[in-house]
Amino acid sequence: MKHSVINFVKPAFPFRGICMLSILFCCVFASSQQKEEEGWTSMLNGSDLEGWTAKIQHYDVFDNHGDTFRVEDGILKVRYDQYEGLFNDRFGHLYYDQPYSHFHLSMEYRFVGELFPGSPDYTILNSGLMYHSQDPRTLLKDQDWPISVEMQFLAGLEPGKNRPTGNMCSPGTNVVYKGKLDATHCINSASDTYFGDQWVKAELIVYGDSLVRHIINGKTVLEYAKPQMGGENVKRYDTNIFKPGTPLKEGYIALQSEGQPIDFRNIKIRNLKGCMDPKATNYGAHFIQPGKCSYD
Repeated sequence: MKHSVINFVKPAFPFRGICMLSILFCCVFASSQQKEEEGWTSMLNGSDLEGWTAKIQHYDVFDNHGDTFRVEDGILKVRYDQYEGLFNDRFGHLYYDQPYSHFHLSMEYRFVGELFPGSPDYTILNSGLMYHSQDPRTLLKDQDWPISVEMQFLAGLEPGKNRPTGNMCSPGTNVVYKGKLDATHCINSASDTYFGDQWVKAELIVYGDSLVRHIINGKTVLEYAKPQMGGENVKRYDTNIFKPGTPLKEGYIALQSEGQPIDFRNIKIRNLKGCMDPKATNYGAHFIQPGKCSYD
């Protein structure tokens, strides 16, 4: 009787090899995830406006007229219940006290309530985030907008009619869009239209005076480059600081007040400029632009 011989075929990918690949993949994924989560800083302490500066048209810097900007229940609210009379173009901005050049900012916003009487029609369900802005201390008392670039937030007004959010507007600035210098005041994004008081997540990624990316609810909706001084749409500013063609490499970040109540929450930022030397004590794997290093 002949004994059958069973030949075992050696797997093309040994089990041990598969395990090693799995471990390697997990390590790479974990490293990538850690890098993505590293370096975020909350811009709001959840209880007050410490670290922020208000500037409202017709009022001096630091005068948060009518408690326009306030923090309640961990939410930064823009309200007008203490205003007397009509709106009277009391456009306001709340500035974070630290300037940035390269950064990734993330936040959520929602529109609430009714447009304050006397506000321009275009400000209904309209607000925004300014970046690369001039220092609030350099704004003149009756200056309407800061020289800056705006990530504009809008909500839908009528069913069936598109009104994208995450647009770009340019008070006193220009940008390069689709390879050409674009002097259009506002460039629409490719976002969906959001109605009602739902929370919308907005992200802004800025690489100094080069690439800028707008992201809404996880989707990139607009990209442009080379923000610079120029154009119009700013009134009663200090002409000594307005130099058309000057690249905007850094500046202040500000939240808008235009007569429409709005809420902001989960406001956080990740500085993308910093020490890129792994030997330094302040090294960060997420940095993309070299900064000062410390060696203790």
